[in-house]
Amino acid sequence: MRVEVFPRTGILVTFPHSPQTSLGDLALPVRDTTHVRDMTHSPSTPPIRIVPVASRRQQAEFIRLPWRLYKGNPNWSPPIIQNQRELLHYRPHPFYEDADIQSFLAERDGEVVGRIAAIVNHAHNRRFDEKRGFFGFFESIDDSAVAKALFERAIDWLSERGMTAVRGPMNPSFNYEMGLLVEGFDRPSSFMLTYNPPYYERLVTEFGFRQEQDLYAYAGHSDMLATLDEKIHRMACEARKRLNLVLRTFDRGRFAEEIRTFLRIYNEANLPHWGFVPMSDAEVNHMSNSLRHLIVPKLTRICEVDGKPIGTMFGLLDFNPIIRQIDGRLFPFGFIRLFTGRKKLKRVRLVATHVLPAWQKWGVGLVLIDDVRDDALTWGVEEAEFSWVAESNTLSRKTIERGGVKREKTWRIYDLDLRAIQ
Repeated sequence: MRVEVFPRTGILVTFPHSPQTSLGDLALPVRDTTHVRDMTHSPSTPPIRIVPVASRRQQAEFIRLPWRLYKGNPNWSPPIIQNQRELLHYRPHPFYEDADIQSFLAERDGEVVGRIAAIVNHAHNRRFDEKRGFFGFFESIDDSAVAKALFERAIDWLSERGMTAVRGPMNPSFNYEMGLLVEGFDRPSSFMLTYNPPYYERLVTEFGFRQEQDLYAYAGHSDMLATLDEKIHRMACEARKRLNLVLRTFDRGRFAEEIRTFLRIYNEANLPHWGFVPMSDAEVNHMSNSLRHLIVPKLTRICEVDGKPIGTMFGLLDFNPIIRQIDGRLFPFGFIRLFTGRKKLKRVRLVATHVLPAWQKWGVGLVLIDDVRDDALTWGVEEAEFSWVAESNTLSRKTIERGGVKREKTWRIYDLDLRAIQ
């Protein structure tokens, strides 16, 4: 094993001798860092060591770091550990049939103090004709030097692969978890949405990242659902009658097929939206298997015209209270508690109301929301959250805001042009 200290930054990098990892992959060249404040190493401060994750022990350290960083924070919910292993490619996941990832740990004085993953999404770069890399799964103590070391190492890895811009956080892409929470820290995020402390925004922007897109969550109480603007209800009824729309819940007998129908419409409906890359067929099949045990048919809708689906929506129960109880572990008994305890959950995340582009301006989204309202109240839903909605999705934002639902949380996506800092 060889160790080098880069005196300008005080960053110590370990180069393991591995036949599968080249030293060029692991090197941390000294770059021009005038875009951030000086982090000159002080002799009294232990150096920061950036370690590429390779072993099972390092994988476990990467995944478990948030448990230590968020200890005692009632608003943080642990991720499902099995899901994290797949999204980090520690276990097979179809996203990585067309993407590459390398995760890194930051260590100081023998203790893990931060983490980051660098990602190349080839499907994104083909679709948008870019050479853009991504960072994700970022966590750090409140220390600019640690964050800087992590970002620099991720950027070096991406630059070595020809990337000229970086976007994030993506965990690992648009179709999974993404965004840095910048507003709404006073209550937990819903299931499959990120949570982080307020100081992360400073760590990201100090390095030079700039805001690119905001994502919103709108939340309302059941009282608001019960007394939803009557004008919107009348509009939904008129659209349903005029377009001869037929609405139904997901069919339990062919549930996997119904979820694939939802994901197919999801892919088509989102094509015009900022940053969207459709899921591959393999991803659709993988996600349909993951969701089938979590979706409650009563909180779903498929909208059809002449027997053909043109729009879908589903409400995903906020499983985070149960996930906190099982500490993110599905096995040996966590999955049973997740499934049997869902009847007690009273908060629903209305994940998606997706309508094929040709029908998006005809009020079909309103019809879907209006139709599921009574079933949500019958289930016992006390709170409903619409999330997330991109700031650039003007049609969806205006539709939701017109119903009187208030914005509760904001996540932010950041960009960095690497050519401007070299």
